[in-house]
Amino acid sequence: MKVGICSFKMIMYEGGSLKEKRMIVRSLIQRIRSRYNVSISEVADHEKWKLATIGFCCISNEKQHVERTMQEVIRFAEADGRMELMDIETEIV
Repeated sequence: MKVGICSFKMIMYEGGSLKEKRMIVRSLIQRIRSRYNVSISEVADHEKWKLATIGFCCISNEKQHVERTMQEVIRFAEADGRMELMDIETEIV
C-alpha cells in the first residue's frame, strides 16, 4: 500500500475578504474531492484572506497511480486561474 501526501500554499488574487476566500477554497476543494476521490482540506492560514494552505492524500496499491493522481490534482488546482500555487510539498510513504 502506498500513501501520497501533498500540501500546497495558494495566493489568491480575487476576493477581498475572508468570506470570498472561503468560497473560492471551498469550491476548489469540492471539485477536487469529487473529481479525484482524494481526502482534502484547508490545513493552515485560515484567517489570512489572500493565503490558503491545502493538504490532500491518496492511497493506492501502486506508486505510479499515487504519483499520477497527485500531479493531476496539482495541475487541476493550477489551471483554476483564481490563485497561484507555491510551496508544493509531496511525499509518498
